[in-house]
Amino acid sequence: QELIRKGIPHHFRAIVWQLLCSATQMPVKTHYSELLKMSSPCEKLIRRDIARTYPEHDFFKGQDSLGQEVLFNVMKAYSLVDREVGYCQGSAFIVGLLLMQMPEEEAFCVFVRLMQEYRLRELFKPSMAELGLCIYQFEYMLQEQLPELNVHFRSQSFLTSMYASSWFLTLFLTTFPLPVATRVFDIFMYEGLEIVFRVGMALLQFNQAELVQLDMEGMSQYFQKVIPHQFDSCPDKLILRAFQVKYNPKKMKRLEKEYAALKNKEMEEQIEIK
Repeated sequence: QELIRKGIPHHFRAIVWQLLCSATQMPVKTHYSELLKMSSPCEKLIRRDIARTYPEHDFFKGQDSLGQEVLFNVMKAYSLVDREVGYCQGSAFIVGLLLMQMPEEEAFCVFVRLMQEYRLRELFKPSMAELGLCIYQFEYMLQEQLPELNVHFRSQSFLTSMYASSWFLTLFLTTFPLPVATRVFDIFMYEGLEIVFRVGMALLQFNQAELVQLDMEGMSQYFQKVIPHQFDSCPDKLILRAFQVKYNPKKMKRLEKEYAALKNKEMEEQIEIK
């Protein structure tokens, strides 16, 4: 745990990630080449999004680049293995990161594991109910740990989902430059989604004094322009701060039950109205 939090050395990442999520001996790997021969109803959608995934990165630059080709293959194969989720926007950033470290069959296996075992599948289901839950839990932490900032966000109608949805869906890969995002991803591989809550809260703690001075428009700009580059030279500072954030797994479980009850009640009301 201690070593992973300090960052996995680049040349070990491929193997360590596979070991951390037990993706080394997966039967699905043997079907990969078969899946590529099939056609998926999501192909058009995947093609359209691929050009927008890491457009600055050499590996994915240009329409005929090797990166875009293998990214298409993995996304297509997954959409055939899991037809309920099919293809979901945002997931290509996660697969893209895997492909920067390892060959496509391995990346495919790791992605399947992440979807099955790390709550990602729930996040990417068409209903996105899990994202609603994560936002609900994150709001609770915000209210409890940064009440002043929470009041300011509310007064400006600055919703949590406006800035935090992409944190959960792309695990900060669309927020930070790759060297910083990859450090967060290392920890995610070992400790799961908890690190997203921790890093998110750490970012808000760091920036509370500036944010409370800004209106809605100013905050949107601040989240897009300032926050992503604060830790370019010192990712360790962010990681250290993230592990000082108070995170209570029991409380999170309780909030999960609370959220499920709320949603059930909403469903019943909807049915009544209908």
